[in-house]
Amino acid sequence: MPATRLTMRKIREVLRLFFNCHLTKRQIATSCKIARSTVAEYLMRFAASGLSWPLSAETDDAQLEALLFPPPPVVMEQPRQPPDFVYIHRELRRKAVTLMLLWQEYKAAQPDGYQYSQFCNLYRTWAERIDPVMRQEHRAGETLCVDWAGMTVPILDPLTGSQKPASIFVAVLAASNYSYAEATLSQALGDWIGAHCRAFAFFGGLPLAVVPDNTKTGVSKACFYEPDLNPSYLEMAHHYGTAILPTRVRKPRDKAKVESGVLVVERWILARIRNETFFSLEQLNRRIGDLLEALNHRPFQKLSGNRHSAFLEIDKPALRALPDRPYQFAEWKKATVHIDYHVELDGHYYSVPYRLVRKKLDLRYTPHTVECFYQSTRVASHIRSYLRGRHTTLKEHMPPNHQRWLDWTPERFGRWAQKIGPACATLITTIINSRPLPQQGFRSALGILRLEKDYGASRLEMACQRALDIGAISYSSLKSILKRGLEQNAAAVASPLAPPSEHENIRGAAYYR
Repeated sequence: MPATRLTMRKIREVLRLFFNCHLTKRQIATSCKIARSTVAEYLMRFAASGLSWPLSAETDDAQLEALLFPPPPVVMEQPRQPPDFVYIHRELRRKAVTLMLLWQEYKAAQPDGYQYSQFCNLYRTWAERIDPVMRQEHRAGETLCVDWAGMTVPILDPLTGSQKPASIFVAVLAASNYSYAEATLSQALGDWIGAHCRAFAFFGGLPLAVVPDNTKTGVSKACFYEPDLNPSYLEMAHHYGTAILPTRVRKPRDKAKVESGVLVVERWILARIRNETFFSLEQLNRRIGDLLEALNHRPFQKLSGNRHSAFLEIDKPALRALPDRPYQFAEWKKATVHIDYHVELDGHYYSVPYRLVRKKLDLRYTPHTVECFYQSTRVASHIRSYLRGRHTTLKEHMPPNHQRWLDWTPERFGRWAQKIGPACATLITTIINSRPLPQQGFRSALGILRLEKDYGASRLEMACQRALDIGAISYSSLKSILKRGLEQNAAAVASPLAPPSEHENIRGAAYYR
């Protein structure tokens, strides 16, 4: 069965976490929210495919799918020896023992036995009544737990007297409990990722994995089995070479460390400043920094040392080095390529190769650049513009003959508009001719023609005449005329002024000579 785009994205993430981040199959399964057996199967298929890591730039999703999922061989149905599920369950508790290994041993002893997927299904059916408790053992430099605190701190505007709540970001290294906290103006994606970057700089290194709660900021779809990470959050993890391991939904044991870290910050920092007044985010963060320093140097109650000394002894040597440059925040959105081979972002239109007309692309944009991706391959890059209604077009994106795509030409729009009336044809021709490239006016022309469905041909023709008379040569102006019913005034605007009447009190021009 062909793999979906989501499955191929999961496979690429599994390979990255295994080869680049050196995670175990259990950790990869937790990060990608898939079964460990599925992780093992992907890795086994990759090893059997003959591919090498990293993948070449020419290997797209279709080629990777064909190599990893070849047509299955036809096998004859034969009697099978059932596995020893008691033995399997006991062996799985041993370190590094997996279902894949036990299945391989089973197949070596029983060549005609069950295949891997049926072997796993039979075992899970047998063991579904068992609910083992997962014990968390945190190794040095392995896990950084992050979350938003439940409490907020108000910031007072000295000019207006209004208050705005500041959110508190908390990060805790699991092995040493060394903590970081800062205030942000919101829990938006930019503040979430920016707080991560500043936390990495505070610790002076990178953990193997970051464990967030299923916050909507970082996890686009909080699903028990397959949560989707926000693309910008995932890109940040790629930049720093770390993994994101979201906690499971409704599993409080998974997030005990971060919950306790948040509780400590609330009790030892936020509770102490509850009666203080802050007039800026910088002032609040300076106060949090002072209290955070005291918290990390506060002696343990039952152990020797403190969080800072434990960090220097346990986590600091195990952290990986930071990259040469910090991550630059970028956002993502999906867009469909219009008939004029442009995609829209915040009212501005950017060109892509004309062969991608009607395809869905992923846009990655920063305050300065816009990048367009099709099936994980970058197909266009532009300097970002904030001029609404304007176009950024590259010559190499244009087709050699613009009539190739469904005959979308200025002549076709003119013939279509002529069926409504001469004023409509004149308005559309004027709009198309006013653009540097005719194709840049197709979107506006198509919008004008579609107004006939809502308002009728007669009203549209009158509104076009009204727009021509007052010089409102745009789709938005025409729609406003129709929405307000101003097209009825077209005749009054077009009629000339009546000549002045003669009267004995009117002096005339000769009076001033």
